[in-house]
This record gives sequence, structure tokens and C-alpha cells, in this order.
Amino acid sequence: MSKADKIFIQNMKDILENGVWDTNMTVRPRWEDGTPAHTIKKFGLVNRYDLSEELPILTIRKTNFNAAVDELLWIWQKKSNNVNDLNSHIWDAWADETGSIGKAYGYQLAQKHIYKEGEFDQVDRVLFDLKNNPASRRILTNIYNFQDLHEMHLYPCAYSMTFNVSGNKLNGILNQRSNDMLVANNWNVLQYSVLLMMFAKVSGLEAGELVHVIADAHIYDRHIPIVKEIIEKEQYDAPTLTLARDVTDFYDFKVEDFILSDYKFHLLGKKLPVAV
Repeated sequence: MSKADKIFIQNMKDILENGVWDTNMTVRPRWEDGTPAHTIKKFGLVNRYDLSEELPILTIRKTNFNAAVDELLWIWQKKSNNVNDLNSHIWDAWADETGSIGKAYGYQLAQKHIYKEGEFDQVDRVLFDLKNNPASRRILTNIYNFQDLHEMHLYPCAYSMTFNVSGNKLNGILNQRSNDMLVANNWNVLQYSVLLMMFAKVSGLEAGELVHVIADAHIYDRHIPIVKEIIEKEQYDAPTLTLARDVTDFYDFKVEDFILSDYKFHLLGKKLPVAV
């Protein structure tokens, strides 16, 4: 059975049984009909995923693997903040008439900074250190840039990655200020697991652990019946992820390079309401 399912179910039950409601507070998100989107939440969830054991993808509901990887490449490889460079419509609600989401996500990763070894953006600095200074305890990225927040159409949710090499294994900590558990939890876990695998592959390392730290882990009010239904579904074994070819350059990865085999899952069977 998928370990990602077990962690997800445990998190959801914990939130439903022990969480705190924000119904007595003014909230920013709204449903499509304009109704305030309230949540029940837990503060400070920490989950660990050993990528050497299996790919952490849900089977009790489908996670759109190709779309998740495409968004990952949009942010980390293309370093784009324009939805016209993305093959899905998940960011359309936050894009302006030009397709821009403001100075968010990929824009921040693309900003270059001066180091004693030269000029690097955040992604290239990670790649440089993994190959040239893997013992460093300073390999991290951060896209929560306070001076640019007013020009971001949505503040970054998953905002920081810390990378750490232990022996021949590359581990990472994903810090997330806010996580819509039904819509985005496994989506983010899957993306940053693949990111660790990509960095490990081009750096001559093996993917180790992804630690996911969530400050505000919440379930929206209109999602609760769907959550209760999903967590009772039969769990299947995790699928296998392989590469279609030997990629040695981070910027050469393509969505079609990732081959997901034997992915068995349940479909939701209904449209999922999304709060924006």
C-alpha cells in the first residue's frame, strides 16, 4: 500500500478530529459564488517521505502527475511567472491580461546574486554547490521576498527548499506557509520529490528524504464531505517512476522523460470546488 496514502489519511483524520475552525474570523479566500471559504486547520504538520523506498503519490485519489511535473518545470527550470509558458490552467485565476502572476515563484528563482565564485540565480547556485561543495549547510532557496510581495498576485505557499547531502543521498526540507490539503498537499509533495530526484540525478547523488513542513494545514469547509469519502477508499501500491533516458543536465529534463508505471488510483467522480 502507498505510504503517501497512509500519511495523507493520518493528516486528514488529525485535522478533522483535532483541528481549529476559523469561522469566527474574516478570511480572504472566497468560493466561486462569493461565499467566504472557511477552514479547519492544524498548525505545524511535519511529514517525512523516503524517496529511496517509493514515489509518494496518492492512490486513494488521482494526482495528475504530468501536470504537476509541468508546473514544477515551469517554476524551477523555465523560471517563468507567465501562464502562457504553462500547459495547464491552474494559475489562470491569478494571471493578468498578459498572463503574468507578478514577481512570484519562477521570477524569484531567476534573480541573480553575487557570490565569491561568481553570479548565480537560486537554481544555478544549488546546482553549483551540489557538484562543488556538497558538504555545505547553506544550500537553500527562498522565494518569499518581502520587498516584492506587493507585486505578487499570490504570495508563495511553498516558499523555501533546504538541501542537504548525507553520504551519497540528497535530502530536502520543503517549507510551506499554507497548504490546501485536499487540492494541493500531494501535488506539492510529488513535485518536490521529483525536484529532489532531478537534482540528485544531475549531481551524481541518490534521492533520500523529503521532509515537508506545513505551518497552516487546512481543509476547506466544502471539501470535508469529499475528504471523508476519499480516506475510506481502498489503498493501492505506489507506482514506479523511471526515466526514459539518461539526463545529465537539469535544464534538459522534459515532462515525457518521467515514466510512471502501474499507477492505480481512484477518481473523485465529482468536480472539486476550489477557493481563490
